Parts: sequence; C-alpha cells; structure tokens
Amino acid sequence: MSRASRNASATSWRGRPLPRPIEDLEDQGLAFDVQTVLNRRSVLRGVGLGALGLGLAACGGESGDRGSPTSKSASSGEIPDETAGPFPGDGSNGPDALEESGIVRSDIRSSFGDATGTAEGVPMTVELALSDLADGGSAFAGVAVYVWHCDREGRYSMYSEGVEDQNYLRGVQIADDDGIVRFQSIFPACYAGRWPHIHFEVYPDQQDITDSANAISTSQVALPKAVCEKVYATTGYEQSVANLSGLSLSSDNVFSDDGGASQLATVTGDIDGYTAKLAVRVDTSTEPMAGGGPPPRERKPRA
Repeated sequence: MSRASRNASATSWRGRPLPRPIEDLEDQGLAFDVQTVLNRRSVLRGVGLGALGLGLAACGGESGDRGSPTSKSASSGEIPDETAGPFPGDGSNGPDALEESGIVRSDIRSSFGDATGTAEGVPMTVELALSDLADGGSAFAGVAVYVWHCDREGRYSMYSEGVEDQNYLRGVQIADDDGIVRFQSIFPACYAGRWPHIHFEVYPDQQDITDSANAISTSQVALPKAVCEKVYATTGYEQSVANLSGLSLSSDNVFSDDGGASQLATVTGDIDGYTAKLAVRVDTSTEPMAGGGPPPRERKPRA
C-alpha cells in the first residue's frame, strides 16, 4: 500500500473500479470488501469463502492460540503475518494494556499501574531489529513495538485464571536509530498445543498504539528447541517438559508453513540469563493480512 493517502477523487484502487468513488476505501460495500479479501488470501490454499467468513482461525482453549496460515511468503523477506492469538491485551479481544499509563517500558517482568505482581522465571532479553523493506531495508527507527508472552506457568496476564489482575510480560518500546528494541523479560513456558513463542505487533509510532487496527505487522518469535530444553529442566518449568515433547516447529499451527525459518530467534547465554534476537523485516508497501477483514485504512506516512 502506498504511504501517501489515497486521492479522494480517485475512481479506482489497484486497477479495480471503486463502486463509490467519493467514499473512503473502507466504505465501498460488501461485494468490494469480499473480493478484496479473496484477492489478498489467494495464497492460502484450501481456504474457502466460508472459512474466510469465520475469520480463518479457530480459537483454542484457555492456553491455546488461534491458528492462522501465514499470509506472506517467507521468500519475500518480510516477517510473516501471524495471529495475535486470544490473549493480545491490545483492546481487540477484551483487555487493553496499550491504553494504560506505564506500558512504554523496557523491563516487562513486573506489572505496572495498580497491579503489583512479578513474573518469575529464567531471565531473558528480547531484542528485535526492525527494518523497512519498502525503504531499501533501512533501520525502522521510531516505530513502536508491543511485545507480550505467557509466564513460566503458561498463563497470560489480564486473561488467565489467577493473573487476571496482572499486566506483566507486556510492554512497548520505541525503536532506536538502528531500529532496535530490547525488553527485559523471562523465558516463556511451553503450554499445550503451541511451540514456545513470543508475540509482537509493530505500530507506526507511539501515538498509534492505542488502536490495534493501526498495527502494520503482527507476528511471533519462535524459540530454539535446545535452549527450551535447558530452561525447562529448571525449577518452575516442569509442566513445559511434557508439553514440548509432543511438539515440533513443523507441526505447530503457526510456524508450520516454513518450520519457523524466518521467525526462529538466535538465542545466546545460559540459565543465568539468555538473549533472544530476531531480525524483523516489515514491508510498508503491503497490507497486514493477519486479521482477514476488509481493506484497512491507508497507513500514515512515516516521518
């Protein structure tokens, strides 16, 4: 999608005539929206219109994630769009941590605001290096990155039983001049049915984080099996041992498209503290597709 706003007098969009030329793109009517969704989803083999109407994803149980086929090819170099899962905390599915004062922080181990809990577990720094493919792969400075993941017991703050009143393991950082964001966190558990992972959303800037519809990329970070096995051998992660034993990246309902090739973090360190790094390549000339709805509004130009 172009960074420039669509001219209000335009009579077509990507070569398709607009049924209502004087109206905004999202007000073109159901037939236009459905055809656009079908065009955008043509890469998702075996998915019919009925499945699209159901949102392309089935919701898991308390500890599950909604599975969704990747909507962008890893061969393009762009980080694949993935489901935000049932526990995003971004206002799209109940609780909204992004509206709370204090969400912009680097250490996400403890809750903030009126909540006082702290997530226990093996220390881990999460470092994402963002670049914009539409700008020649340059560092994506200034974008806001929202990160969240489960705790050592496999629970998501704000949702799971026992931690509904907590908001730990959620935070936002603004990418520096090199496009880097870093979060101090803990190593997440492996819960039933999902490979160990970290969720994130990328927003154009800090002002945009209060509306999840502004996200320009939604994806997940996969963690290497060898490191997971070392961490899960420590106290507190006992349940993760059994959960991990029955899983693989190639069978995971999110990473199975390419075995997590473009989302597998490089992890260094030891039990006293790990660092997980991933290059996140975002293409602002394309539309985010994880949601599966009608065409989103034009993205704001980057300053």
